Amino acid sequence: MEGQSQGGGPLRGVRILDMATVLAAPFSATLCGDMGAEVVKLELPAGGDPLRGLTPVHEGHPLFWKTANRGKKGISLDVRKPEGRALFLRLVASFDVLVENFRTGTLDGWGLDTGTLHAANPRLIVLRLTGFGQTGPYARRPGFARIFEAMSGFTHLTGEPGGPPQHMNYPLGDVVAGLFGAFAISTALAERNASPPQQYRGAEIDLSATEAMARLLDPLAAEHRIGGVVRGRTGSRATYTAPSNVFRAADGVWFTLVGTGGPIFARICRAIGREDLLSDDRFCDNAARLRHLEALDRILADWCAARTFDELAALLDREDVPYSKVFSIADLQADPHMRERGAFIDLPDEEFGGVPAPAPVPRFVGRGPAPPPATGPRTGQHNREVYGALGLGEVQLAALREAGVV
Repeated sequence: MEGQSQGGGPLRGVRILDMATVLAAPFSATLCGDMGAEVVKLELPAGGDPLRGLTPVHEGHPLFWKTANRGKKGISLDVRKPEGRALFLRLVASFDVLVENFRTGTLDGWGLDTGTLHAANPRLIVLRLTGFGQTGPYARRPGFARIFEAMSGFTHLTGEPGGPPQHMNYPLGDVVAGLFGAFAISTALAERNASPPQQYRGAEIDLSATEAMARLLDPLAAEHRIGGVVRGRTGSRATYTAPSNVFRAADGVWFTLVGTGGPIFARICRAIGREDLLSDDRFCDNAARLRHLEALDRILADWCAARTFDELAALLDREDVPYSKVFSIADLQADPHMRERGAFIDLPDEEFGGVPAPAPVPRFVGRGPAPPPATGPRTGQHNREVYGALGLGEVQLAALREAGVV
């Protein structure tokens, strides 16, 4: 299908078999597909991936599925059946990477342990993305994005002081784990490509989504163990640099303003007409400003509340102060900078003609944009193409369909 698995980027020539479900591990494969890898999405013959039912679903069409699995070819296979397992081992021999996210031990129970996989393909890279990793007392626990966020300490930081911890209205834990998965695949490929072919014996990557979220919180363990501080909820206010908060303009527009470092704080003072604050001992450096956050934020909040967003934006721009309106997705898609950059693309789609989605990130300078990948495939959409490459004809495929294998 035109637009599917383009393979023109820096990961061109890499083949990834994605047998994972929902979002985290499939997102790893999708990111690699954005960079040119050929990705084949494997589902059970009856489909049933929960992502097909997650909002947004428009008139029965799963938009989340279409965007999250863009650029992939779709095949169906029940690896739990003996015929399916045998076909899977033939299939995996032609891939560089296998991506899975079943509970620890599940593939082993189906006779697809790492030893068996590497016997079929000695150079295979296997990404195992689970909630808590392949070892430890929680290894077999189920996990979803909010579980990873909560256990990692991330949710403990989110919310108003004295209020309940809060999750954002998006599965952040899944996509963060997916980013680490794509990074892990890329590093494993770099190691494989740097090794003599006869010496490389494949790789098994144990990626815990909870640990991926915790990895983002670099200084918090040191802050606790050495400083005795457990960082908590402060709303939108930062407690590591000041000023840094969300403010509201007179016309109701919310925006974020950041004043990290003395030079930027000086520019803020000039923008708001309060250069006297530069000689105020309460605000002489970052440590002092943090001790007097309430007073500093009140000065800024009062200044913002007396002006429309356009008025204060002009003053902040004049002094080159870092700030941004809090954008909705509608604002982001309409923004002239994002439009000029082509930050959103239309994915070719059979039902809608085109489905908007973020463009691949990052960009490699000097290379023209690749054709946009198509939306996520139907279950088994590319069975004939993929299995045909293994030598299976129509009669064999029909028999496998009848037996519920594909």
